[in-house]
Amino acid sequence: MDFAGVIASELGLGRRGVENVIALLGEGCTIPFISRYRKERTGGLDEVAIAAVSDMNERLVELARRKDTVVATIEGLGKMTPELRDRIDACVDAAELEDIYLPFRPKRRTRAQIARENGLEPLASVIMGQRCGDVGRQARAYLGDKVPDVRAAVDGAKDIIAETVSEDEGARNILRAAFRRGAIVRSSVVRAKAADEQAAKYADYFDFSEPLRRCSSHRYLAMRRGADEGFLRVSIVPGDDAALERIRRRFVYSTGECGAIVGEAVEDAWKRLLCPSIENEIAAEKKASADDEAIAVFGNNLRQLLLGAPLGRKRVMAVDPGFRTGCKVVCLDSQGALLHYEAIYPHTGGERAQGAARRVRELVGKFAIEAIAIGDGTAGRETERFIRGLDLGGGVRIFTVSEDGASVYSASKTARDEFPDHDVTVRGAVSIGRRLMDPLAELVKIDPKSIGVGQYQHDVDQGKLKRRLDLTVESCVNLVGVNVNTAGVHLLTYVSGLGPALAKNIVDYRAANGPFASRSQLLGVPRLGPAAYRQCAGFLRVDGSENPLDNTGVHPESYHIVERMARDSRCSVAELISDASKRSAIRLEAYVGGDTGMPTLEDIMAELEKPGRDPRERLEEFSFAEGIDSIEKLVAGMELPGIVTNITNFGVFVDVGVHHDGLVHISQLSDRYVSDPMQVVALRQRVVVRVLDVDLRRGRISLTMRK
Repeated sequence: MDFAGVIASELGLGRRGVENVIALLGEGCTIPFISRYRKERTGGLDEVAIAAVSDMNERLVELARRKDTVVATIEGLGKMTPELRDRIDACVDAAELEDIYLPFRPKRRTRAQIARENGLEPLASVIMGQRCGDVGRQARAYLGDKVPDVRAAVDGAKDIIAETVSEDEGARNILRAAFRRGAIVRSSVVRAKAADEQAAKYADYFDFSEPLRRCSSHRYLAMRRGADEGFLRVSIVPGDDAALERIRRRFVYSTGECGAIVGEAVEDAWKRLLCPSIENEIAAEKKASADDEAIAVFGNNLRQLLLGAPLGRKRVMAVDPGFRTGCKVVCLDSQGALLHYEAIYPHTGGERAQGAARRVRELVGKFAIEAIAIGDGTAGRETERFIRGLDLGGGVRIFTVSEDGASVYSASKTARDEFPDHDVTVRGAVSIGRRLMDPLAELVKIDPKSIGVGQYQHDVDQGKLKRRLDLTVESCVNLVGVNVNTAGVHLLTYVSGLGPALAKNIVDYRAANGPFASRSQLLGVPRLGPAAYRQCAGFLRVDGSENPLDNTGVHPESYHIVERMARDSRCSVAELISDASKRSAIRLEAYVGGDTGMPTLEDIMAELEKPGRDPRERLEEFSFAEGIDSIEKLVAGMELPGIVTNITNFGVFVDVGVHHDGLVHISQLSDRYVSDPMQVVALRQRVVVRVLDVDLRRGRISLTMRK
């Protein structure tokens, strides 16, 4: 099979670029490396396109393996023909391959198989031919111990005909087209469960139907979840009665007794075999499509969260809020190391509250705190109000930080390894503080499914989800770049070409030998050979190296180009980086040659303009509306500042500081039509919303961003 040709045609990409992507992947290159440092070979394909090529190539490889199984089985039956072999070789669709294979596939002992064992296949062939005048007379020739009468013989023949019809490619394609053209998805409540409290969340689907093509991914996944939990029955029907008649005409071409029997067999095949089979296939397709959509939403949300604005290297106090159990306070140095921890009780009133205020002021002074991170969970608003009321001086910035996943991290092996002598409360507070300093470095330690920005993440294909989320984390880490002398094992794990083992080796080598002085020193790390070095070097930064290029995204394989530019400009590399006039005088065309083209040269110049730059935005302070800290205080028409906490296909969730996120439905995001919420908002974006409705009983808040 011409993999590159099929992929290029399907994805609308250039064949040469696809061929090179497949070759580079085969050489062990990672997607970030290919997209960043092999633009000449790929024609400038980005990570999304390269990942699509990778995915489709894997599907075609799997299809090729399946073809081998199909061919071996058919050849083993002695039924392979040149025409059949050509059809299998040319097939690029898994469903089409299974249709070809269906008549030859080993089966369980079906009614048709029993009829064949009873010797009724010749009778079925005669009836299907529809030329015999007296079926009864024909059937008597097949009577015996297991076929006692004519009725049993004809019924057995009908079973064989029904299975033949159900395995016919043409019949399956007719029904498949009917499903794809006008299928209806229906759901109904399981009556015995209708009164169950847990069933109430599926009330919208107790008596629901709509065209499958218009059924959104989140509705379909919700129905599937309701069915999996035993509250709903979900079915998909073709919605095209004419399809049965078209299949009937395909097999029934006489008006005699044989034609009538074949017609009955066609109806049996339709109800018992064809419809259930194609329904399962279409349901699987819809599920896969809904999964892909939900996974894409999760991946985009995760990307925005990981690339959230970092505070940077500041001395931070982090507070994990609580009422009765107090607030856990930790103080971190500018590298995120734990300096101090204790509990304070600002919400109990009296002497303890006064002591808490006094203690916070003392800690801020003692550890020269520059910023305070407050978790947004229980007591978060109250703690923020308490901290802001302490008059800590204009130099201390105060931030609210999402706690999603902090409890998962604090109980994890990673947290235990980092802080073996501290309990989960201390670990959770440290995580909150480090998230403020660098969201990416901290969030990579947590299973992405626990971060709270997904949509039905537990209902989708878990293998697909993990692959997409791992690629997202890897993409973000390599986009930002990693300081090899400060990064932990988890962050290094996602650097192109590394992984857990090499990441640990780097950290161990650093602990034994001190900070890395140059990129080339990485080659001294055990098991980090030239191939891994080529993949990772451009994404690792060495701040303070004698070679300033070691702290840029310029790959070591291109250092000679920059050095040549510097020689031609009669200056050092450091001077070339610092002097914009020297860079502007460079004619890039003069350095094109070999594997180096304009894309690489333009990337090099961009790096020289801003060496070691962080592509993430700057962090801004934010505060919720004063005095609005519970859902009971919300009133329709009220305008409030909020933070986008999750983005779905049907709208966005916004935290307005009342411990219940409100929903801005997609229809309320803008005065213009919006097809994708991400066209309007980004995760963690500051927005202004207006309250439309408050449902206190269900804890639901409806919001709008329309003017």
